[in-house]
Amino acid sequence: MKFVIKHESAGRIRVRMAQPHMSLKQADYLEAYLLGQPQTVRAAVHERTCCAIVEYRGSREEMLRNISRFSYQMEGAGEDVLFHCSRELNRVYQEKLAGMVVMKLVSTFFFPAPVRAVWAVWKAIPHLLRGIRCLLRGQMHVELLDALSIGISLIWGDFATASSVSFLLGLGELLEEWTHKKSVSDLAQCMSLNIDRVWLKTPQGDVLTPLSRIQAGDQIRVRLGGMIPLDGVIAEGEVMVNQASLTGESVPVPKSAGMTVYAGTVIEEGEGVVQVSGQSGSSRYDKIVEMIEQSESLKSTAEDRAANLADRLVPYTLAGSIVTYLLTRNLSRALSVLMVDFSCALKLSMPLAVLSAMREAGGFHATVKGGKYLEAVAQADMVVFDKTGTLTHACPVVARVIPFGGHREADMLRLAACLEEHFPHSMANAVVQAAREKGLSHEEMHSEVEYIVAHGIASTVDGRRTVIGSAHFVFEDERCTVPEEDRERYETLPDHYSHLYLAVGGVLAAVVCISDPLRTEAGDVVKSLRSLGMERIVMLTGDSERTAAAIAAEVGVDEYHAEVLPADKANFVEEERKKGHTVIMIGDGINDSPALSKADVGIAISDGAAIAREIADITIAADDLSELVSLRLLANSLIGRIRSNYRFVIGFNGSLIVLGVLGILPPTTSATLHNLSTLGVSLCSMTNLLETE
Repeated sequence: MKFVIKHESAGRIRVRMAQPHMSLKQADYLEAYLLGQPQTVRAAVHERTCCAIVEYRGSREEMLRNISRFSYQMEGAGEDVLFHCSRELNRVYQEKLAGMVVMKLVSTFFFPAPVRAVWAVWKAIPHLLRGIRCLLRGQMHVELLDALSIGISLIWGDFATASSVSFLLGLGELLEEWTHKKSVSDLAQCMSLNIDRVWLKTPQGDVLTPLSRIQAGDQIRVRLGGMIPLDGVIAEGEVMVNQASLTGESVPVPKSAGMTVYAGTVIEEGEGVVQVSGQSGSSRYDKIVEMIEQSESLKSTAEDRAANLADRLVPYTLAGSIVTYLLTRNLSRALSVLMVDFSCALKLSMPLAVLSAMREAGGFHATVKGGKYLEAVAQADMVVFDKTGTLTHACPVVARVIPFGGHREADMLRLAACLEEHFPHSMANAVVQAAREKGLSHEEMHSEVEYIVAHGIASTVDGRRTVIGSAHFVFEDERCTVPEEDRERYETLPDHYSHLYLAVGGVLAAVVCISDPLRTEAGDVVKSLRSLGMERIVMLTGDSERTAAAIAAEVGVDEYHAEVLPADKANFVEEERKKGHTVIMIGDGINDSPALSKADVGIAISDGAAIAREIADITIAADDLSELVSLRLLANSLIGRIRSNYRFVIGFNGSLIVLGVLGILPPTTSATLHNLSTLGVSLCSMTNLLETE
């Protein structure tokens, strides 16, 4: 598609697409395409101006070529794309919000007085009806006080006050409805694997087929880099499957004929045919989604604390107004009590404090989906960490190279890299990168390389057969031996690493130790969280006992549990909550999602699985766990501000009520001071909670 570059700087470009107008759906498709490009960091499409803003890394020319290749008719931009966006929902509510504000301004400044009065009555009717329903049900809620405030203002002839109260209440309801629908929309986005078609194996060859048509027993072909869309068993071929997002294993797992594979995992090596064991909707991935939905439905949503307090104060406010009238027989003093209600300040200042805290959290790359989750972060006494991709980087690196048989370490790493560079996968890439970092360049030393999927690599170097791979491949298949003089060293290999075995001429020459490196800040983060009041810090992982023990000792958690399944993580979190703990769960994979949902607050890593990010209550950036400490400090400060607001609102407005009852302040003055105090505490609530350097 043609476009015009409107502005660009290093790593950022704004282009205008060559089209007169852009629909919401077209904007969704273009944004999805741009976000799907490997060099894209962030992308946003503005349909009103037909512009796209892209932040990218790497080659500018490649980014421009990718944009020019886009077409609304291209594969992946049609109606069958399983991509959900809330752009249209946001547009609807933006227009509603703008319309509400414009009508308020027009009615205030341009309507003549009689029309303003009629308009105030019209807007007050819904609130008056709610108050009447509260009376009929025998409920003493804020809705009743709202109705009385508006109703008495109308009776008193203060149409401006009645109109303003109606506007503020309507604005709050609109924002609440928008937030709820947006949350539902975001959850719907992660309910699929974003795979709509697969290659179905037939007697006539492979046929591209909609996923919805695949039945149990069908065979589908999966290739290198592809995601397995349905649960099944390997019917043909051997593959290496990356299951980190589902089981927490940090290294790919070999799968051969007859072995089970799961939806949502990725083929990292090889190619194979999967015989489907269930239709879409019955996979292990979908069962995890079902667990999440069930746990979400069991969560009780507490009413906002400010609204609860306002509800509890309603009877006292009404009683105070009645008692004042009975004692003084002065309607003005009685109205002074009603005109100074607590709900206005509580309903405005508390949400503003929360929204300000959420905005501030965004400043250090944490996305918070609701104020109650910040409150839960402040109250939490227990943190549960996933390991792979959370405490560690989920990116294998070479930790050590242990030579055998008198060989030099550098020579063995060079040889290993020479073999591994021909078949790039995560562990091979780690070996090649380690050699590159040490400056170990090499020429091709070997003959033709033979690659055995899920086992290893074999070739000939200087006339001797050289192999590298798993212990099973090297010692059982190739029948290599360990030098007798190095037997003790072999028996004491560090068991918290994954091992690649290199043998030359049938004799072990080196062992390459592969680790999933711990985040450098992880230990400090654990210490800081403990100093901020976290009583228990736990690590859960699907990885092996030996790896889990090593990481747990290094990071300094209080306890750990290894080889746990997704349901086990969720059950652990649920049991701890039943014991009275307020639990934070931090993870990044599909396997963490049920536990994230069961926790009081679930925190996901931003580059983790989509479903984990969507189901989590808070998302933090992937590059620094220190944001957890900032989040705890921010949450503690927010709770302090909320308590301070409570004290001020109740104290100041209580004083106004007392002065009104004593006849010192007339109702209009009380209402003015009440409104000014509400504005003041609201403005204060919008300031930053944490000091910035």
